[in-house]
Amino acid sequence: MKAEYHTLGCKLNFSETSTIGKMLRDRGVETAAEGERPDIIVVNTCSVTEVADKKGRQLVRRLARQWPDATLVVTGCYAQLKPEQLAGMDGVDIVLGNNEKLRISQYLDRWLETHSPIAATTPWGEIKEFAPSCERGDRTRYFLKVQDGCDYYCTYCTIPFARGRSRSGSVSEIVEIARGVAAEGGREIVITGVNIGDFGRHPASDEQQREDFFTLLRELDKVEGIERYRISSIEPNLLTEEIIHWIAEESRTVMPHFHIPLQAGSDAVLKLMNRRYDTDLFRSRIELIKKLMPDAFIGIDIIAGARGETDDEWLKGLEFVDSLPVTRLHVFPYSERPGTKALQLAHAVSQEEKHRRVAELMKISERKHAAFIAEQTGKEAKVLWEAPHHGAKIMHGWTENYIRVEAPYRPELVNMVTTVTLNKDIISDEQ
Repeated sequence: MKAEYHTLGCKLNFSETSTIGKMLRDRGVETAAEGERPDIIVVNTCSVTEVADKKGRQLVRRLARQWPDATLVVTGCYAQLKPEQLAGMDGVDIVLGNNEKLRISQYLDRWLETHSPIAATTPWGEIKEFAPSCERGDRTRYFLKVQDGCDYYCTYCTIPFARGRSRSGSVSEIVEIARGVAAEGGREIVITGVNIGDFGRHPASDEQQREDFFTLLRELDKVEGIERYRISSIEPNLLTEEIIHWIAEESRTVMPHFHIPLQAGSDAVLKLMNRRYDTDLFRSRIELIKKLMPDAFIGIDIIAGARGETDDEWLKGLEFVDSLPVTRLHVFPYSERPGTKALQLAHAVSQEEKHRRVAELMKISERKHAAFIAEQTGKEAKVLWEAPHHGAKIMHGWTENYIRVEAPYRPELVNMVTTVTLNKDIISDEQ
């Protein structure tokens, strides 16, 4: 049998999809080549916005039409939040919530035996299990899931309902996985999760929190053979000054590359969102990073047009964002999500105005990123090279501070670190 895999959304989803692929390969299910007829199709969905839901539905419909005889499995956050909607779509055979996705083999066995449709989810409040995953798929970098779920309940967000309570593995368990990556020849690991700064919670066993994210980082830093770790995303209130100083002054492996969600540049809007910091704290974290690591790449998430974001608060937020020494903005128009408390807030922003605000933020992002690249041009940088995709003649790699570079394909460089001089001929526009 052959299977193909499709992932929408975050790096955590990618890690889990890769783990599903490994589980099925261990059972003799090969990965289908491009264009080859699959017997099984796995779609790992996202539901962070209505656009994500729409992309999920479109992908499922296309695959069902393209491969009508394949067993179609849909999992992920959309499957957790709206299993009935997906189960009712033509061609969908199995719908699995997030708690069930890494038990896909047993559901496939049941389907192959009975050919009866399956829809299995666990209520979000009862999701307490943690299943680590660490895979690279067809990439050089590994994606290591260290945490899942979220207890923050921001007013605009459905992720706690899609992913359940915050929970994680133990430090020793995660470190052992990293040692396994090193034994396979892996050099870089991206640390992923829903709220990784909250690492250390174990609701399944009702244990007191005895470990934290900083402890995990320090133990991972000791793993021989791993040269790079990247923190995929971390809340600003959980990225402590102590962690920043340690990365800058002591860490051997954690890269000067940060992704920190801001969501709004106005204190009033942050309060409406139920975020756990204000703009003063956010600025202090960004400025400390740039003071200690001037070449650091800093990406921030921001939502345009959230409920309660009046014209005055929008202008305050825009001025704040423009004043930050960051590298790039990841901008999202606010999306109304059913069941969230944000729907009770006054002052809804029109779609037209949301898109206008997105455009303004993107201009700031483009200007800041261009300035960052100009600052880095001419400097030497260490690049970890990845294999080209689908037989391309150009390979790419990433500097320590997350600049993508390209060069003619040389197979001996794959998974190797070399030093290059950054210039316009090798810096890639694609990120």
